[in-house]
Amino acid sequence: MLMIRAIVRPEKSNIILSELNGAGFPAVTKMDVVGRGKQRGVKVGEVVYDEIPKEMLMLVVRDEDKDDVISIIAKNAKTGEKGAFGDGKIFVTYVEEAYTISSGTKGL
Repeated sequence: MLMIRAIVRPEKSNIILSELNGAGFPAVTKMDVVGRGKQRGVKVGEVVYDEIPKEMLMLVVRDEDKDDVISIIAKNAKTGEKGAFGDGKIFVTYVEEAYTISSGTKGL
């Protein structure tokens, strides 16, 4: 199992969630987050905004579904603006075990 965390622009999260759901990946945790990437925030005049609003989408999938999920997220998170920064980042980590609390069932 793999955990996929995607940090995306807030205006992109609903389309990503819709596409994931349509592809058979309805179980997603969504959180409002703030942060900055390599660009160290955005400078407007003399003011630097280094806590840029984003949303983090988090889901656990079977290993064989990784490429499909990453493709859906990347395709729908991209703004398409040439030279644009801040479209987001996708992180993939291994999940050793998962349990459903209500039933105690192990696995997805």
